[in-house]
Amino acid sequence: MQTHVLFEHPLNEKMRTWLRIEFLIQQMKALLPVSDHASALHFFRNVGDLLDVFERGDTRTELLKELERQQRKLQSWAEVPGVDNERIESLRHELKARSSMLMAAPRLGQTLREDRLIALVRQRLSIPGGCCSFDLPLLHVWLCSPQEERDVQVNSWLATLQPLTYTLDMILDLIRQSAPFRKQTSLNGFYQDNGDDADLLRLQLPLEEALYPQISGHKSRFAIRFMPLDSEHGRVPERFDFELACC
Repeated sequence: MQTHVLFEHPLNEKMRTWLRIEFLIQQMKALLPVSDHASALHFFRNVGDLLDVFERGDTRTELLKELERQQRKLQSWAEVPGVDNERIESLRHELKARSSMLMAAPRLGQTLREDRLIALVRQRLSIPGGCCSFDLPLLHVWLCSPQEERDVQVNSWLATLQPLTYTLDMILDLIRQSAPFRKQTSLNGFYQDNGDDADLLRLQLPLEEALYPQISGHKSRFAIRFMPLDSEHGRVPERFDFELACC
């Protein structure tokens, strides 16, 4: 059975931000429960990176605009003969509910930003080895406390992100499902096409080819160059088939 590798590439700044937020939240949850210094530093480093992303732009406003855009797209689909109107109405209701939830939520990351432990760890992360027990005795004591207490604390932090994660998960799911994968062929390792106002490129490559894509472009036009993992001895086939979805 052939194994494929999925690559996703954003074609605008909002999608770049959303994919980074999704990645960071996934990383925050990857090594739970927080049971030792290694899992704690993994968790706190990703919390700090997430707060940095929030501070670079108005993520909530962009998400609310996207919820409205998705509702308009669903409205246009409702006028197509033979479409599942019950499913469309259900999605529109869900989009409205998530919009209301996001609008009612506090500023993104505010609770995390104001937490004393998170602030102290975040401050020390830029220093090599700066989170040793003699540098951060508060963290050391926290890690020596009962696991159940730490779990409650970590879950309360994650709960403050729920309005964001619920909204972002639905938006990304709708975007990813908006276009099917189609077989495309590159010539001498190169492929280009029009973006047609797409937000996201999704590529599936066979793992055994040992290639990876270098993608450049924006929503109107993009180019893909396939590169061998082994830069010295690897080769790119003259004709190379891959799966592409412009979402």
